[in-house]
Amino acid sequence: MDKVHSFVVDEDAVRLDKYVTKMCPELSRTYAQRLINEGKIRVNDRIARSSLKLSLGDKLKVIIPPAAPQTLTPEALPLNIIYEDDDVLVVDKPAGIAVHPAPGHQAHTLVNAILFHLPSLPESDDWLRPGIVHRLDKDVSGVMVVAKNSSAQANLISQFKARSVVKVYLVLVKGKLSPEHGVIEAPIGRDPHNRKRMAVVTSGREARTLYDVIKYLDSYTLIEVRTETGRTHQIRVHLSAIGYPVLGDKVYGVKSPHLERPFLHACRLGFKLPQSGEYKEFTSELPPDLEQFLKDLA
Repeated sequence: MDKVHSFVVDEDAVRLDKYVTKMCPELSRTYAQRLINEGKIRVNDRIARSSLKLSLGDKLKVIIPPAAPQTLTPEALPLNIIYEDDDVLVVDKPAGIAVHPAPGHQAHTLVNAILFHLPSLPESDDWLRPGIVHRLDKDVSGVMVVAKNSSAQANLISQFKARSVVKVYLVLVKGKLSPEHGVIEAPIGRDPHNRKRMAVVTSGREARTLYDVIKYLDSYTLIEVRTETGRTHQIRVHLSAIGYPVLGDKVYGVKSPHLERPFLHACRLGFKLPQSGEYKEFTSELPPDLEQFLKDLA
């Protein structure tokens, strides 16, 4: 059962996430921010951002879901390793597997498979995500990097925050996308009408997506997309917002009877190796299901 706390704010001009962790010391700031993003912490019965500055007398409601068992079980699942050294593990994630455990899928995730290969991964504020510095949605395939130690994890997180990591995707959208090269800049946040979705909203966080058309196929367009920010569902939300939804995306895009998942593949990832500082790029070929779909269109 959820635990619910209600408070009347007795401070002025204090950040929401900071105040929540003060009033609920059992919560880390990272976890409090996640609860805020999920709409489980509300101010005056309204959705808010972690950075919101509270005012005296504001009414705060905090809903804390029951904790999941804090154990991660290594599992001998297939793991396609692209590259490995003392600091990082670069893998090719298949579609249909979640990156880390969460409500609804406590096992059979990429983290479970990685723990079987690497029994010791660096701890993080979120115990469910050891070594994880970025993620791909469950139904998205492609290249990912995992940190093998704390210093590598800090280094990679710093690179992602500095936006120096190159993240490139192959995407098929509905419609003939024009112009052939473009930039989408629109803030992304929780959809105020559906907390399980993201949307372009004025109160959202800065998001920037660049695209280049590769080729037109019937009534579709195959594009290469590069994200300069890492917002949740960024590519799917941005492309839907400009009228070219991702094919096979049941949430923001357009369904296809011949495609069971979004045509969205992380084909290239580039970053500096934590120890040497050498810039390296790693690639992932288009998986068979998406490759076959393109052949059927040609």
